[in-house]
Amino acid sequence: MNKNIKHIAIFLFAIIAINFLSSKVFKRFDLTADNRYTLSESAIHIIKDIESPIIVDVFLSGDDFPSEFRRLQKETKQLLEEFSAENSQIIFNFINPLENESTREKNIQELTQRGLTPMQLSVQESGKATQAVIFPWALASYNNQTVIIPLIKNKIGASQQELVTNSVQHLEYAFADGFNKLTKPKRRKVAILKGNNQLEDKYIADFVKKIGEYYFIAPFTLDSVANNPQKTLEDLKRFDLIISAKPTEAFTEKEKLVLDQFTMHGGKSLWLVDAVAIEKDSLYNDTGKNIAVTRDLNLTDFFFKYGVRINPVIVSSLYSAPITLAMGQGSESQFQHLKWPYSPLASSNSKHAIVHNLNLVKFDFANQIDTLKNNISKTILLETAPLAKLEGTPKEISLELVTQELDPTRFNKGSQTLAVLLEGSFTSIYNNRVKPFQLSKEKNKGTPSKIIVIADGNIIKNDVIKNRPQELGFDHWTGKTYGNKEFLLNAVNYLLDDDGLINIRSKEIAVAFLDHQKVATEKSKWQLTNILLPLGLLIFFGLGFNYIRKKKYTS
Repeated sequence: MNKNIKHIAIFLFAIIAINFLSSKVFKRFDLTADNRYTLSESAIHIIKDIESPIIVDVFLSGDDFPSEFRRLQKETKQLLEEFSAENSQIIFNFINPLENESTREKNIQELTQRGLTPMQLSVQESGKATQAVIFPWALASYNNQTVIIPLIKNKIGASQQELVTNSVQHLEYAFADGFNKLTKPKRRKVAILKGNNQLEDKYIADFVKKIGEYYFIAPFTLDSVANNPQKTLEDLKRFDLIISAKPTEAFTEKEKLVLDQFTMHGGKSLWLVDAVAIEKDSLYNDTGKNIAVTRDLNLTDFFFKYGVRINPVIVSSLYSAPITLAMGQGSESQFQHLKWPYSPLASSNSKHAIVHNLNLVKFDFANQIDTLKNNISKTILLETAPLAKLEGTPKEISLELVTQELDPTRFNKGSQTLAVLLEGSFTSIYNNRVKPFQLSKEKNKGTPSKIIVIADGNIIKNDVIKNRPQELGFDHWTGKTYGNKEFLLNAVNYLLDDDGLINIRSKEIAVAFLDHQKVATEKSKWQLTNILLPLGLLIFFGLGFNYIRKKKYTS
């Protein structure tokens, strides 16, 4: 008896000890092949020191939307559970703003005014098609600040399943980026170059506003180079990144030396350059045509030394965005979306963080980039579809092209490079050359740096309607949103990101979905199987048990 009591006591003590230790030691295990529930080091770094609550309200709640989006809802909840497990200050709630019919319209209006636009879906369930409205957004609040977090990652031409797959892959970055905005103070400084007839402020307003959420932004004019180049260089070196948005006036040698030495001292740069002078707006005249000519910015040797060459040719492609024109006479004219090969749509097969899972990017009168051999690492970020051709200058561009049938056999030059990332220790373009002025701290071999060169200035240009800047990448004629703003934001984040946050975008997550057509056609069969199979197994085992029992006890 004493021995049994001793064993029971040891057993109870062991149970209590295990429970005590399990309450003190907590460990989650991610057994998925793609590690979808393992937060990246960058995301953990952002949230690990948060000491005040971050309240996350997720509006993707409800049961009346497609199964694909219920999957997104589930993945969002599981991801937030991972964030909360790392830091208990992250508190989240799922809210259905459409649940109460009496406040439904009011909630829709309030959320829309805050920039949380609803999304209308086609629901295919049991072979029937219905419509549903959802709000795929979240609001994160921290110390009286609030940021909007998008849960949907749009992509032109994507099905609902592809849309959800893209969105699930984007979730960790979306939340980490939102938490980063709330908790990390701005550190980096970005200079918007002026003085070489770059785009007016109103044409880059939307993008500047967006990057202003992350960095300090200021204009910087190179005009003072002529009088005091050394001071201009010292002032420029206070910035971490320079952006030159479609310069149209040639750079002087003194200006180039200042920009070169900025790079030599580790400064990053984003160049959006047109090597051909032609504007779409210039075609909207009585003749409907204009002449495209080479634009000399005196930057050929500048980029050549760093490893790229922007060729003064126009890239045209069969895979392009349409142009919208009024066709017809007088009151009978109608706006039509017509094929326009000079607005190529670019993408990338690269897994690089800047372009991974990116929507199509729209260009206008883009030029072609060649990469040259040197010690600099080069990554092609964007290129056209293979059905492309190159047109030299001078070249007459006419709107009459929209009435002509394009010959696919002429678009035979293959994919053309439109944007390139350069990384490494650059060599000064004035190395072993006479310099336009003397420097106190001259460097001919640079500190490791990064440059992105894009052969089109219009990629950053937003529309202006009634003197109000529109969203970059949004075509109000077709209602499509291209990936211009996301691409440029990713580019700036990558150039300045010392936390590696942008690298979260490269995470691959495999999302499996049911085949709705197969479900609809085989629904009855599986319903019967689920009902009859358990009953059949129960009868089988019952009869078998009775047979064995009778045989055992009647002999």
